[in-house]
Amino acid sequence: MPITMNPTLPSSPKELALSNGPGSKLFIAFISSPDPTTKQAWCPDVRAALPHINEAFTGSDAPTLSLIEVGQKPEWNNLQNVYRTTWGTKNIPALVRYQQVNGEVAETGRLVEGEIMNKEGLRAFIA
Repeated sequence: MPITMNPTLPSSPKELALSNGPGSKLFIAFISSPDPTTKQAWCPDVRAALPHINEAFTGSDAPTLSLIEVGQKPEWNNLQNVYRTTWGTKNIPALVRYQQVNGEVAETGRLVEGEIMNKEGLRAFIA
């Protein structure tokens, strides 16, 4: 499945569009925006985790992943940042899994920072 960059998110996680298939999952990775000068993620943890994320979500049987940039460092550090308030993201990178639970979309798992770089843990999280 594809990796999409900065798709438009709904106003809340409960409004995410999930396919109705059994075990259907949607993954969102919250990452830092690229630094305007270096063109790389400003957050060193994001730079370290991105190769692991890209590898895990590449291939014909990989689930769908949306990469969401949370902004530059001053935007991210603002406690009113929408990704902090609406999406519950306190750390970046954060890889979040959403599934249908009792007919509603709910967060069913989250890996943050160094947890993403554990290949076995990441594979198990995605499976």
